[in-house]
Amino acid sequence: MFVDSHAHLEMEQFDSDREQMLERARAAGIKTILAIGSGTGPGSLDCAIKLAEKYDFLYATVGIHPHEAKLATDADFAEMEQLAKHHKVIAWGEIGLDYFYDHSPRETQKDVFSRQMELAMAAKLPIIIHCRPSDGSENAWDDCLGLMQGRWAAGGLGGILHCFTGNAAQARRALDMGFMISFSGNITFPKAQGIRDALVQVPLDRILIETDSPFLAPVPNRGKRNEPSFVVETARKVGELRSMTVEDTGRLTAENFYRFFHLPLPA
Repeated sequence: MFVDSHAHLEMEQFDSDREQMLERARAAGIKTILAIGSGTGPGSLDCAIKLAEKYDFLYATVGIHPHEAKLATDADFAEMEQLAKHHKVIAWGEIGLDYFYDHSPRETQKDVFSRQMELAMAAKLPIIIHCRPSDGSENAWDDCLGLMQGRWAAGGLGGILHCFTGNAAQARRALDMGFMISFSGNITFPKAQGIRDALVQVPLDRILIETDSPFLAPVPNRGKRNEPSFVVETARKVGELRSMTVEDTGRLTAENFYRFFHLPLPA
């Protein structure tokens, strides 16, 4: 049993074989996939819901990624407020800060992040965080965790730090706010020792795994298009680091996912 807790299934990289890709995931033992609904920003905010309506093993999120923060309008926030009521939507995201690419001005990113936290709180949905600092800096982590502490933590809804790339101290700050920590295929990369060092310090009941498909394919598929079936390789690496089998790692992280989202365990 495996869960891919973060995949961008709507992206054009899957247009030629989406059905077959999902069949491969099911054949590999993936019971559930959380389809991320940030899409390409405004105009595509229902992209994950459309897929989750079609496949019973998919759940969905809504949210505006920090890359597209500069495009957000009042109408988009109002649309997300309505989309968040859909029965398949279980989280708000991915949202946060990205100071690496700076596709949107940082103050705009912070404003849009804060506003979405307010909407998620009203909707009683946990949030899925994207955080990427500038090269050689902790700037986005400092700002992101600070905003979460001030505007989110007290609500008790928690969330997921997706594709975690921070250090153990940053993970601890999020854990103290009730967050799960999700690890992607980059934990298999040779230069990712810092992420592996953080992983071994995260409590086993707070770990999730993901692909972030179509990005960050794990070794031995690095450089290829990532897809949900490859989450097994991430589970394998987590298991190596935590002295568990790949099967036990899959079950543990799947159970963590269902418990966090108050979802029934699939048969």
